[in-house]
Amino acid sequence: MAEDLDIPVLKHQQVATEPKPASVSRLQERERTRKKIAFFGHFDSSNFGNESTLQAMLYHLRCLQPHAEVICICTGPEATTRTHQIEAIPVNESFAKSWVPQNPLARILRKVCIGIPSELYQCANGLMILRRARMLIIPGTGLLTDAYGLRGWGPYSLLKWCLIAKICRCKLLFVSVGAGPIYGALGKCFVKSVLSLADFRSYRDNSSMQYLKGVGFRTHKDRVYPDLVFSLPVVAMDTKKSRRSVVGLGLMEYAGKYSVSRPSNEIYLTYLENLVTVVKWLLAHEYDVRLLSGDLGDVHTRQEFRDLLKERLSARDDGHIIDEPVVSVENLLSQIAGTDIVVATRFHNVLLALLCNKPVISISFHHKCASLMSAMGLSAYCLDINDLKADMLIAKFCDLETNASKLKPLIRERVREFRKALDEQYRFIFNETTCDPA
Repeated sequence: MAEDLDIPVLKHQQVATEPKPASVSRLQERERTRKKIAFFGHFDSSNFGNESTLQAMLYHLRCLQPHAEVICICTGPEATTRTHQIEAIPVNESFAKSWVPQNPLARILRKVCIGIPSELYQCANGLMILRRARMLIIPGTGLLTDAYGLRGWGPYSLLKWCLIAKICRCKLLFVSVGAGPIYGALGKCFVKSVLSLADFRSYRDNSSMQYLKGVGFRTHKDRVYPDLVFSLPVVAMDTKKSRRSVVGLGLMEYAGKYSVSRPSNEIYLTYLENLVTVVKWLLAHEYDVRLLSGDLGDVHTRQEFRDLLKERLSARDDGHIIDEPVVSVENLLSQIAGTDIVVATRFHNVLLALLCNKPVISISFHHKCASLMSAMGLSAYCLDINDLKADMLIAKFCDLETNASKLKPLIRERVREFRKALDEQYRFIFNETTCDPA
């Protein structure tokens, strides 16, 4: 049986724009001659949620400003250039990447002799890169957190590049970004500082805005728009179904401090054990199970899960587990399109399933998951990873399957509304010559 689905197609397209009026001010003319637009983010082709975010932003930029030059300041410049065909540079560059001394005195000497010169070099290089840029855009993703540290793509590096952008008189835009958790006082200071520099701020959900209010940042002039991945271009795809219904099971490596301030490996092990019980139930009730992931880092978790399954399943049952590698966003979308129902942990696995009009259960590890399901009218199908129980998940699955035909039109309509809202945001940030002051 085949089903026609509108699912995202990841292609670069250029759409001609109408000629601009000749009567523009000198300031506007100068701004338009600065055609370069810079992006900042954790982009390295390993996290498919981040990659689909950048893909969506690039697609709409090329539609609305086809002649703009693009540069991406990111964690994986080589992979970003290869995947998206754009210029890319590293977020951080050090003169001695391999030397990490253990001696405290040596570490101090390294900071003085290598760390400080490296920072000065990066600042000078950043000024050269952004002096011709018109905008620095932070597109989506959950960048406003210190759960993975302050450096790398963390708040310190973000603040550094935002300051460089303001020195270069670039407009600074935070577009549908996510926030939290922020544990340290320094992390909160850095996050509030970068946001205060912005010319435009929007958040991907109300929970991110409320979180920032909770750490003391004033958001009264800010906006809420959906996650950028809802704006991926779509194409009708014919998906051939197997004889048995297919359940997509999205696994995720341990969320750690991204989920709770004091993480425990017991939560992760319990998570895997409960999912094994659910898979056994699904197989006993004549379902096939397709394993999904949203990050290359999930490979280890998938293997752990398969090892647990092998201890509990017969060879016959094991034949109904579909375990194919996920190597790209396109690949992930294709696999999701071949499922009937999805149970997923990673935020963007849930979102991409919704984009493909699949009924989905979210195993929530962060407030963004609950916020997304609430916005879709699916709060009843959101379960907390810290209190996951197999019997509850099975009950929710049965209920979701029973109501699937009623939920699909609701999902389709919400996705349509989100696309419309994002189109409005893209027109505002790419067609307007100035942004409202934050």
